[in-house]
Amino acid sequence: MIIDGAARESLEISKILDIIRRDCRCDLGASLLKGRVPLRDASELRTAHELFGAVENYRDKYGDLPWNHKLAAVGYLFEEARASGMLTGSELLSIRLLLQGSARLKEALTAARREWPVMSVLLKDLHDFSREEEALSVVEDDGRLGDAASEALRRIRGGMRRVRGEIRRKGQNILSDPAIAAMLQERVLSLRNGRHAMLVRQDAVTNFPGIVADRSSSGSSIYMEPHAIMALNNEHAVMAEDENAEERRILHKLTARMLDRENAILDAERALGTVDLFYALSEKVRRDKWHVPLVGNRARFDLNRARHPLLGNSAVPIDISCGKSFRILVVTGPNTGGKTVALKTAGVCVCLGWMGFPIPAGEGSEIGDIEDVYADIGDEQSVEQNLSTFSAHISQIKRILDAASENSLILLDELGAGTDPEEGAALGVAILDALRERRSLVLATTHHNPIKRYALTCPDVESASVEFDAGTLSPSYRLLIGIPGRSNALLIAKKLGMPEHVLERAYGALETREASMEEIIGELQEKRTAIERESERLDEMRAGIERARASYEAELRALNERRDKILEEADNHALGIVKNAEVAAKSLLKTMTSSDRPSADRHLGRTKRHFDKIRQQAETRTDERMEHRYGHDDRPLEAGENVVAAETSAVGVLEEIRRDKAVVSYGATRMELPLKMLRRATGEENKSQKKAGRAAQKSGVKITPPPSPVGVPSSIMIRGMTIDEAMPMTELYLDRAYRAGFGEVSVIHGRGEGILRREVQILCKHLSYVDSFRLGGEGEGGFGVTIVRFKK
Repeated sequence: MIIDGAARESLEISKILDIIRRDCRCDLGASLLKGRVPLRDASELRTAHELFGAVENYRDKYGDLPWNHKLAAVGYLFEEARASGMLTGSELLSIRLLLQGSARLKEALTAARREWPVMSVLLKDLHDFSREEEALSVVEDDGRLGDAASEALRRIRGGMRRVRGEIRRKGQNILSDPAIAAMLQERVLSLRNGRHAMLVRQDAVTNFPGIVADRSSSGSSIYMEPHAIMALNNEHAVMAEDENAEERRILHKLTARMLDRENAILDAERALGTVDLFYALSEKVRRDKWHVPLVGNRARFDLNRARHPLLGNSAVPIDISCGKSFRILVVTGPNTGGKTVALKTAGVCVCLGWMGFPIPAGEGSEIGDIEDVYADIGDEQSVEQNLSTFSAHISQIKRILDAASENSLILLDELGAGTDPEEGAALGVAILDALRERRSLVLATTHHNPIKRYALTCPDVESASVEFDAGTLSPSYRLLIGIPGRSNALLIAKKLGMPEHVLERAYGALETREASMEEIIGELQEKRTAIERESERLDEMRAGIERARASYEAELRALNERRDKILEEADNHALGIVKNAEVAAKSLLKTMTSSDRPSADRHLGRTKRHFDKIRQQAETRTDERMEHRYGHDDRPLEAGENVVAAETSAVGVLEEIRRDKAVVSYGATRMELPLKMLRRATGEENKSQKKAGRAAQKSGVKITPPPSPVGVPSSIMIRGMTIDEAMPMTELYLDRAYRAGFGEVSVIHGRGEGILRREVQILCKHLSYVDSFRLGGEGEGGFGVTIVRFKK
């Protein structure tokens, strides 16, 4: 897509990019925003959106991609390097940091590519710089070359250290001489202009055994070089020249190596810049609720709850669309009502979306296959833009007409303004009609009634208005599609105190058809507002009824659950008594004599049949409770269906049926359950499962279990369950896992409010076979997982 220069300036794209730039961590991301242009086609755009989504998911699951806050752009250095042939140590240090950052990013993306193949888009720009890194390792962290940069440099610096040691020894001897010490301002050996000297009082200069090296800043003292160390100073100076020459030779050599890899380094800089830019965009998503738009195949857009980013928190969200059932949308209404803002908001969202960015609009917003954007917007409210003359407007519109196609988006503000109203309106209608014949996508604002009538009667053209409260003379900034707006000029004049006789003349001057048009529009707006308010009232009533119904169903479920629990406890108590009686009877039987056994066996058989009847009745009541709780479905369960187990709300997938048993998978966990405990998941539960799946991608709770003992998985999923549902299942699982020989296992409880996490950890504290537990680390699920380690 291409944004025309006038459109880019009118939409203030540079200011909006500056808002994004503030969240970049360094100039790498900021440099990619400078002069940013839209992507070329829909395929490239979808790839950009997919890549941003992958980086977002990585950040949710593993945290930020590797980053060093000392990173900086280095591209400009190569131009200087080509001119001078040498980069400084500090400049080479910047390149080394960038190469190191590139290596760390490459390592992370290589691992992430298994989950998100689109990461290859970034990986292709991250080359191998191991040799360059090794070569630049001679640059210290302060930008100086280390002694190991070359054998010659090591030798020279060794000699310099030796000479400086001799200078300090001789200098100390001089400072210790009482005769010399009396001449000194300070008893310190200083370095002036590369030579060691002493600060001598002005009155002792002629008596000091040495030559003048420099004057102090105050001018009251003189730095003098003693004769005794002059030869050593000369030797040190020669070595310093040798050091400087060797350092320049090394820097020239390192610079040449970097120039040989210039293109590869610039590729790495671009990849790192993209990661930095994605971080800034991620902050807009998280903090300001921006969303990645859908990308359609037709020239259209459909934005819900769109806001203009320059208005910040004061922006009123609007729903605006064009291209589905109409190609031209004419927005009308009073001045300062928000017409131009609506126009610019749509244009900004389309342009940002085509740059591969999330947009300041709600989830589910869509931008289509738009090839170019043109605009003629004269905004006197902007301090940086003067009101265009009528001639300038016409010149710009002529350019637009020459270039417009069916895939063009055209923004026209105050169409037909700046000249005679009748001629301006006629010209406006003609311009819209010409664009309609080309099937261009057009958003236009106007005050002219003939253009309003055209929008009401012409196919492929729709009217819209910005809502205005005539009682308070204040706009609501809401956009109403399908209803033209009144200009309200006379009404505003009346409210602001215009004399009545002047208003009467104004009303009289209006032609009858124009006045009736305004009245019709006013009535339509009042009816539309009344309908919308009634619709809102009905929505509130429906929501209240739904809440009451949900509350009633929750209370009914709670009552049923309490009743079932009482019955279940009674059955369990009865079965416990039966079991104890059986054990006692068998023990008694063992103590009987052989003569009493036949009679006792018969009595025990009758008793056992009675006990079996009690068990069967308890099982029947259990089945009835399940039937009552979950209903009855004549259609048998089949493998592949989503199911819910008794006493849980988690949705699993039925993988296999083994007679009266079933194998059900909950994410990475597989469990064998009685078939009668399962029921088919409802449509609402399936929807909740899909939402949970998307939440799992964001929360990062996705664990690939290692090979485990047969029949026992290496993790259990309890996310989404209540405490009463999750804790018994977790305790049973931990017991089975410990007996199966696991060293450690994972309990996936999700992040949420941390309620399940606390309960799991309390349980672990009370289990004797648990050695320790901790939260998951990087790549293990983070706070959404507790890792449990068993005693050996």
